[in-house]
Amino acid sequence: MDKKIEKKIWTVKRIATYGGIALFVAFIGYQFIFADRRSKLKIERDKITIAEVKRGEFKEYIPQTGTIEPSRTVYLDAVEGGTVKRVVAESGEMLKAGDIVLELSNLNRELQVLSQEAQLSESINRNRDTRLGITRNELEQRSQLALIDNQLAILEPQYRRQKQLYEKKLISAQEFERTEADYKYNLERKKFTYEVYRNDSLDRKRQLNEINALEKRMSLNLEGVGKILDNLVIRAPIDGQLSRPQLDPGQNINPGQRMGWIDVVGSYKVKVPIDELYLPRITTGLHATTTFNNKDYELEIMYIYPGVINGRFEVDMNFIGETPPGLRRGLSLRLRIELGQSSEELLLPVGGFYKDTGGNWVFLVEEGGRAVRQDIKLGRKMGSEYFEVLEGLKPGDRVITSSYENFGNNEVLILH
Repeated sequence: MDKKIEKKIWTVKRIATYGGIALFVAFIGYQFIFADRRSKLKIERDKITIAEVKRGEFKEYIPQTGTIEPSRTVYLDAVEGGTVKRVVAESGEMLKAGDIVLELSNLNRELQVLSQEAQLSESINRNRDTRLGITRNELEQRSQLALIDNQLAILEPQYRRQKQLYEKKLISAQEFERTEADYKYNLERKKFTYEVYRNDSLDRKRQLNEINALEKRMSLNLEGVGKILDNLVIRAPIDGQLSRPQLDPGQNINPGQRMGWIDVVGSYKVKVPIDELYLPRITTGLHATTTFNNKDYELEIMYIYPGVINGRFEVDMNFIGETPPGLRRGLSLRLRIELGQSSEELLLPVGGFYKDTGGNWVFLVEEGGRAVRQDIKLGRKMGSEYFEVLEGLKPGDRVITSSYENFGNNEVLILH
């Protein structure tokens, strides 16, 4: 007899069907929940630059261009005006102190000097005549005193003898009284003459001091007037190299006009204009480095000029230690001026990425050949070499530092 066959619910076909549906649903769910849906772009590795983030010495500096100048320059300015009489030294010549550079001619000035010399000589002679008169008056007074002393030397013993004779009634009263009167007269005369001599001596001393001082001043003036014509001869004040504009015989030169300068050879400084933005941070003693003929040299700020012109101020820098050979006035040097003490920081090399991201994010290269977007925070910039990394990176990280211009808005780069 026939048996009723019960139909199975979970057949192999049905299990396979439902299993496939479950796997499909699980795959779709995974894609929605766990799969990386970020936009991607394939990039050739040899067309990008990858740099490593590392710790190193951070020196904040600014690049500037300085100009070579001699450490000492003495200018040749005309003290007296005139016309060029003779040009002796040409521009570029090496001179010793006292060598003649050029000579000027000024006839009016020469006549004035001669007139002044004559007037001063006359005044000096009058002064000397006055002193001679004072001295002569003193001699006359001393002569009078000597004459009175001589009279007293004769009259005093005569007076004493006649006095004794008169007391003994051996001479007449008339004879004694005449001698007595002459003796007393000379005594009084000596007293008055000496008093006048003493008072005149004090006044003479004052007058002679004034006359001597006046004569000394006039003699100095006479000497100075004589040197005025020396200013018509322009000489090198120091040893060095002459630089001057073109000057020809007969050319007119005004007082105060610059006729050249003398540079001390072999000793140089660097004058550097700096933006006024850095004025609060620039101090004497700051160091700088420059490269000349493939060799690095160190400099130090020695002087800061007080004025600010067109938004810039200037500093003078001297070489520390060795001075580069072959320097010339006017030569330009590229400098890196340090703005403070160095410190150890996390450093990221400078690259074209900065203009595309503003330093807010970079592409961080991961293991497996891809680079992902990473938010970062940068600090100070060390010249054109490194940025200071404040957040987002650690030592050993590798970052794409070349331009991101062709990466679009993709968040993941596949490197191949």
